[in-house]
Amino acid sequence: MSQVTETPLTSFTRNTGCSCKIAPQVLEQIIKPGSGMDIFPQLLVGNESLDDAAVMDLGNGSGLIATTDFFTPIVDEPFEYGKIAAANAISDVYAMGGKPILALAILGWPVDTLPAELAAEVIEGARAACREAGIPLAGGHSIDTTDPIFGLTVNGMIPIEGIKKNKGGKPGDLLFLTKPIGSGIGSTARKRGLLKAEHNDALLQTMCSLNRIGEVLGTMKGIHALTDVTGFGLLGHLGEMTYGSECGAEIYYDRLKLLPGVSEYIQQRIFPDSTTRNWSRYQSDVQFEKGVPVAEAFTLLPDPQTNGGLLIAVAEDSAELLKEKMVEFELNDHLLPIGRLTEIGAKRIVIRPSEQL
Repeated sequence: MSQVTETPLTSFTRNTGCSCKIAPQVLEQIIKPGSGMDIFPQLLVGNESLDDAAVMDLGNGSGLIATTDFFTPIVDEPFEYGKIAAANAISDVYAMGGKPILALAILGWPVDTLPAELAAEVIEGARAACREAGIPLAGGHSIDTTDPIFGLTVNGMIPIEGIKKNKGGKPGDLLFLTKPIGSGIGSTARKRGLLKAEHNDALLQTMCSLNRIGEVLGTMKGIHALTDVTGFGLLGHLGEMTYGSECGAEIYYDRLKLLPGVSEYIQQRIFPDSTTRNWSRYQSDVQFEKGVPVAEAFTLLPDPQTNGGLLIAVAEDSAELLKEKMVEFELNDHLLPIGRLTEIGAKRIVIRPSEQL
């Protein structure tokens, strides 16, 4: 749909998409609450839980969701870059169980290096994602930068009782993931010119698709915790869920859905730099059981995802209802739980080869 520039957009940065996020251990230092933090009783969700968005109580039974997300180019095509970045930002509202209502653009563009027409294509891609979500791209802000940067601020609405956080899970909850993983690996292969043509469409499709089921999950009482899997990988975002929920987790490795070709690229040692940073932060919490392909899992589980799927912790007696909703949203490939929350053991997260011991 859009052209590839003579100077590829991804050449402006060493890490693409959500893999350009600041390392989790560094981020924790940056946003660590201070003793002099202001107290706002109406702020229902803020920095304290490392959640996907903030929520403010409007006083009428409704909450206002506010989030922002932006990153450097994940692909070389401007239209697709804009669409992916927009879908990724909108996902933070869905990850709270909310309904997006309004978006504003954040654009940094090297106007002396790249034509303004390409920035216009980025905006058009974002508009396409916003139209699919049923919201306006109502304005924004732009600056002249050395590297391309794009994203959105997004507002959403949710009934107070429907707010879903990345904490609140309970031992015994089943874990579902609504998209395949491996987009960081695939994007790195693409940037290096090593992605096979037959793997390209699936990679773009998963990064462009909206997590629209999130709005429905906000209406389900059996959903105890919810987050989207992005720059810290499945391992990192599951870790945040277990920390906030004060519980452990077990993952059934054979249940994980991978993007086409990902195992092949792992064998070629193709992965983003931030994979190693993610692993360094969470490795002390992980135990691999016999039968797990550790060399692959070591690369796959902390792989940074761009606009990844929703990670859902649901009560076992609500799992069938969740599956019915997933079928309605054409998520038929993701109807098997990838694990469950547990009591905390010797290691917080246990990776098993399958559900059966």
